[in-house]
Amino acid sequence: MIMEARIDITKSAQENAQEYFSMSKKARHKKAGAEAAIAELKAKLKTYEERERAASSKSIRKLERKEWYEKFHWFVASNGMLVIGGRDAQQNEILNSRYFEDNDLFFHADIFGASVVIMKNGVSAAREVREEAAQFAASHSRAWEQGLSAVDVYAAKRSQVSKSKEHGSLSTGSFLISGEREWFKGSKLELCAFASENTINANESIVSFVPSLKISVNAKRLNIAPSLTVSKLNILNYVKIAPGNTKKSDAAKIIAKRLGFEDIDYIMQQLPAGSFSVK
Repeated sequence: MIMEARIDITKSAQENAQEYFSMSKKARHKKAGAEAAIAELKAKLKTYEERERAASSKSIRKLERKEWYEKFHWFVASNGMLVIGGRDAQQNEILNSRYFEDNDLFFHADIFGASVVIMKNGVSAAREVREEAAQFAASHSRAWEQGLSAVDVYAAKRSQVSKSKEHGSLSTGSFLISGEREWFKGSKLELCAFASENTINANESIVSFVPSLKISVNAKRLNIAPSLTVSKLNILNYVKIAPGNTKKSDAAKIIAKRLGFEDIDYIMQQLPAGSFSVK
């Protein structure tokens, strides 16, 4: 390979050599600087691509279709029956007027300020399964916010629940219960959060206005169920929660980390109001 070199005839051979040496040294410094800049740009690009992938993955998760019952508090009992509860007084009204049918059971904690809980086809459920719904109703009541460990819960049939009384209508989220109730004394306030890969199927006919409805719970959805339910299922990885001193937002972060479920907002929506003990 032939290389051309320009020589300044006004300078000595040593001076020309020194000039080329200096030029070579500067070129090496520039090359090293360029290589460092390229490496830095590659690192920044990699970080950006990782963030883009994470954001894209999160967006996809948020766009996943949610089932109709996920706008409420909900769980699937150990026998496959769906149980749904109101998050506020307005949802309590919706549950009573739109989703409470003749074969269902109405559960409510015996305390002011509690979720209306409807167990689909609950009339045919065994007592031990009804106890699961009672524990769910107990946990989604003001008893949790007050730091209580247990509260009494009652159940009633569709024909026993009314919105009217002798001198007018009741306020939003309030109902009149007549006749003999079924009581669940000292229902424990304790729930379990899990994201199981196993599929849990609810009865296909539990909701009469949606024929052939099949409810499935998968690892992409967080499930918060009574501890009575989880103890009957083959679920190894779960987080047990009870009333305690940990803030709701911090409890949600702990649950998200332990279960690998990133949608903290969804966890917050499904947790009761109050503070937590996370086990």
